[in-house]
Amino acid sequence: MAKKPVRVHIFNQVYTVLTDGDESQVQAIARELDELMTMIAARAGSGDSARVAVLASLHMADKLRTAETRLAEAKEAQQSTQGKSGLDAGRLARMLDEIL
Repeated sequence: MAKKPVRVHIFNQVYTVLTDGDESQVQAIARELDELMTMIAARAGSGDSARVAVLASLHMADKLRTAETRLAEAKEAQQSTQGKSGLDAGRLARMLDEIL
C-alpha cells in the first residue's frame, strides 16, 4: 500500500507525515500530542518547544511502558489460567479494558 501524506498541527507548527494507515488515527494522535504539549508549556511557563517536546515524549513513553506492562501481565494471567477449569473471563476482560 502506498503511503499518503497527512498534514497535522502540533504546538503551533504544521507537519506532513506519511502513513499507510488510517488518516484519522494520525490526526487523533497529533491532537493528543498538541494538547499535551500545550498543557506542559502552560504548566512549565516555558515556550521552548524543544523542552516541551522532550517532556511530552517522556510522558508518552511512560504511558506506553505502563500499557506494555499491563498487557504482559494480562497475557501472563491468561496463560496461567489456560488449562484450568476456572478461567476467570471477567477478571481477564477487566484487565484488558484497563490496558485499552
